[in-house]
Amino acid sequence: MTKSIPLKTRGINASQLVLGCMRFGGGWDQTPITADHLKEGHAALDAALEIGINMFDHADIYTRGKAEQVFGQVLKERPGLREQILIQSKCGIRFGDEANPHRFDFSESHILSSVDGILERIGTEYIDFLLLHRPDSLVEPEEVASAIHKLKASGKVRHFGVSNMSQGQIRLLQSYSDEPFIVNQLEMSLKKIGFVETGVHVNQEAAKNNVFPEGTLEYCRLENIQLQSWGPLAQGIYSGRDLKNESESVKATAKLVQKLAEEKNTTAESIVLAWLMRHPAGIQPVIGTINPERILACRDSITISLTREEWYALYTASRGVNMP
Repeated sequence: MTKSIPLKTRGINASQLVLGCMRFGGGWDQTPITADHLKEGHAALDAALEIGINMFDHADIYTRGKAEQVFGQVLKERPGLREQILIQSKCGIRFGDEANPHRFDFSESHILSSVDGILERIGTEYIDFLLLHRPDSLVEPEEVASAIHKLKASGKVRHFGVSNMSQGQIRLLQSYSDEPFIVNQLEMSLKKIGFVETGVHVNQEAAKNNVFPEGTLEYCRLENIQLQSWGPLAQGIYSGRDLKNESESVKATAKLVQKLAEEKNTTAESIVLAWLMRHPAGIQPVIGTINPERILACRDSITISLTREEWYALYTASRGVNMP
């Protein structure tokens, strides 16, 4: 059975699926927003709301700020919707230019200015969640804690979290902040199975090839931190993408996904997401598409129940070798 997500146990009425808004606004360049971009935004939002999604994921860098601008304009044209949804955004990545390199920045000044930019682009007085996007090797935890304190006190941000971080990195930041980090967003899917392999490969040589941070899944479960998965649909590799040049394990997994979808009278997308949500950590998938049909195809994922045998069959197919 699908477990309740940790955010709900904290009294936050978040949907089990999140719509990722990285593709709002067109390309990652300086071209202006068009009427077509706004039309796409409205269509994606309609599809998300239709299947019960009330949480939307952004980052200040997505399409160089245009994603948040489009979302903000869409909200402006829908009076009253802001208070019915949860908005999450991320900061900490800074693009390179002629004078500076591509870098990560968790300085207090950058976090504070990033949030002001996010609020301006979306056209809201607050966001529900702010995530620190990627670990900054030069992080000063005291600065992060100070920024968080100011953002919370001002009412600009209600909750905080991280993205792409290990348990050690979260522990370090948390030791300086009174405000809890309640989200960790990581790449997890039926294709990116490192979060499972880390546990299965304990005391095995195969563990050396796994980059998923050991103990992070367990730490988040112990601390009631919401695990979110980015890329949960694996870029459509099991739900319709051309597999001509893919491995035999990918082809076998896609075939099994389709078989289960037919047996359960649902879509391949719903099977792929249901596999993630069958995990007892209460993973919250962040769907990265703005295609309304594909969003709607995820509808059944929260109600489908995979057996232990079905879950392990999909996992074994994906890993491409037998269980140890």
